[in-house]
Parts: sequence; structure tokens; C-alpha cells
Amino acid sequence: MFDKIYIGNDHGGYTVKVLLLKYLEEKGVAAEDMGCESTKIVRYPYYAEKVAKNVIQNAGSGGILICSTGIGMSIIANKFKGIRASLCTDGYMAKMTRRHNNSNVLCLGGKITGEFEIYDTVENWLNSEYEGGRHDISLGLIKDMEERL
Repeated sequence: MFDKIYIGNDHGGYTVKVLLLKYLEEKGVAAEDMGCESTKIVRYPYYAEKVAKNVIQNAGSGGILICSTGIGMSIIANKFKGIRASLCTDGYMAKMTRRHNNSNVLCLGGKITGEFEIYDTVENWLNSEYEGGRHDISLGLIKDMEERL
């Protein structure tokens, strides 16, 4: 489990963010809202940058990014060294990306994934732990590539 979750969203993810903040509060999960405050059109890279930088700077933290599809947020978040952002559309994907990829940022599609599936996805992501072992090899390769780029 993460010590704190930073949540960022653009206009396409605003409604889901509001629901998730309430959901996380009810679950006792510390969360900080770093997203936009309405459905007025904004540019998602600014919010992805805020979340990614906070996840990098605060050991033990994680991030959740929400746009209409989750695609744009995942693209920009993965530009940051040390971020392993995963676009997930269901609970199984979320569980496996934590277990095998040690994902530290979950990307969600606010307009493509239903409310209950969002809750299941977040729940699985939050409550799954990295398995290590053979997966360390791949994460080591990712880290080496980040250093070379």
C-alpha cells in the first residue's frame, strides 16, 4: 500500500476524480488532489507532470491520473524517469501491473470505464504488492534504459 496518493485529472477525468477522492477518504487512504476543478477544457500534460514529480520526490507514494481515455496521461507520465505508469481498464490489469511491473502511477479513462469498474481497478491496484523475483530483471532493464536515454 502507498503512503499517499497524488491524483491528477483533466476535464475528461474530473467527474471520476471527485468520486475517487470520496472513495479513498472513506477507505482511509491519504490522497492529495492535484487536478483541475471542473469540466472546462484544460491540457492534461500539466497535471500528469505535477503528479509524476510528486511521486518521484516522495518515496512510498503513488499517483492516479485520469483523462477521458487514460492514454494521454499514461504517455506523458512515462516520460518521467522512475515513473511506471499503467493504463488499466479493469481490476485484473491493475493487480498484475502492481505485482509484475511495480507500477507507481495508475492511469484511468474517465469516459471509457464505468464507476464500479473504476473502484475495482483502484482497489486492486492499491492492495496488490510487487512480487519481485524474476520481475526484477525487467525492471532493471527499464532502469538501465532510463539511464542511457
